[in-house]
Amino acid sequence: MRAVVYDRYGPPSGLRVEDVPTPTPGPGEVLVEVVATSVNLSDWEGLHGSPAYARIGGLSRPRRRILGSDIAGRIAAVGAGVSDFRVGDEVYGDNLARQGGFAEYAVAPVHALARKPSALSFAEASTIPQSGTIATQAVARARAGERMLVNGAGGGTGMFAIQLAAASGIHITAVDNAGKLDFMRGLGADEVIDYRTQDFTRTGPYDVIVDLVAQRSVSDLRRALAVGGRYLMVGGTVRTLLRIATVGALAGLATRRRMGILMVQQGPSRFAAVADRCVAGDVRIHIDRRFPLEKTAEALTHHGEGRGLGKVVVAVRDE
Repeated sequence: MRAVVYDRYGPPSGLRVEDVPTPTPGPGEVLVEVVATSVNLSDWEGLHGSPAYARIGGLSRPRRRILGSDIAGRIAAVGAGVSDFRVGDEVYGDNLARQGGFAEYAVAPVHALARKPSALSFAEASTIPQSGTIATQAVARARAGERMLVNGAGGGTGMFAIQLAAASGIHITAVDNAGKLDFMRGLGADEVIDYRTQDFTRTGPYDVIVDLVAQRSVSDLRRALAVGGRYLMVGGTVRTLLRIATVGALAGLATRRRMGILMVQQGPSRFAAVADRCVAGDVRIHIDRRFPLEKTAEALTHHGEGRGLGKVVVAVRDE
């Protein structure tokens, strides 16, 4: 099968298309004929090996040669003990533990997959699992009438978070670069901020801050929180993570401003509800660009450089 592989951490130029053996599903696993895989921040981090937590299991070299976790496709084979799925079933899910989505076939454990709604294309379904799960659990930390800020809101997770928050009666402020301001307004953001020209930590105060690209100091972030507010780090540098987990947690106790890391619970039960809302038309999916498998490096670059509005998808084969 064709797959996009890499052997060392570095820029997208280190990716190449190669013929590799088709994997075989083990007990409790299935082989998925991949139709589409969406790009996530976890792919960009895994490619570069940065932040440092992206190297878990592979300190000097990547543990797995093929990136891509949010897959959508058809079951091509089932492993021993699998009874929930049959060959030909259309599925989607977050295969973060195994990855391998930037390839014609990928092995995934059945507990990571759900049946694809027929009303969604494979490309649309591939955008939901990781981003939709994070967005759902982040927005659940706020209540109607509260003020929420999402930093890095112009990508996939922000796309879902803005819409879910707006539908819940939450006042939403979205932060990203100038090229994404109109896009975020169109999703339902009440206010938008270009981080290059305005310091969001000097606005507010906010009841909830969801930080998808955390790199600010504890004092800066605490300044933007209302008394009783909650700061949730989702992605960012290791230095910021350590600060939030230690200094931030202690400072939060002293100032009644809680600061911590959003521990995301994964699995189909977490993202299926978002898919249902997409099917119902309550939440819309915006795919900025679709790239063929052989241009996966370009897809990762487009995403990693912050140019993608919503989601970027690698179309492995025709729908």
